[in-house]
Amino acid sequence: QGQLDESGGGLVQAGGSLRLSCAASGRNISDYNMAWYRQAPGKEREIVASISWSGANINYATYSVKHRFTIIRDNDKNTLYLQMNSLKPESTAMYYCNTDHHSDPYYFGWGPGTQVTVSS
Repeated sequence: QGQLDESGGGLVQAGGSLRLSCAASGRNISDYNMAWYRQAPGKEREIVASISWSGANINYATYSVKHRFTIIRDNDKNTLYLQMNSLKPESTAMYYCNTDHHSDPYYFGWGPGTQVTVSS
């Protein structure tokens, strides 16, 4: 089973930006549709954005995320990214990456996640 390592989170003020990275090992992300997920305290994990193996198809969970976040993949670097702009306090959560559960099982073990905290 492949492994994932998320990074790039932090504490930012509302309106700020962060770029999350997800480095994969043990499997090539080029074989899979990938996604970013997040889990806020007391809530279930939810999908934020997904990208097909080729990068041709991208989906965002909400209208708000669609116009503020960008999911990017670099198959050569075996890394997935999430560029987050105009951050809002409701974006505060632990962020994870993995295969897109709409199309595949989770082929990677869950990484430690990266914490994003947005202050108002």
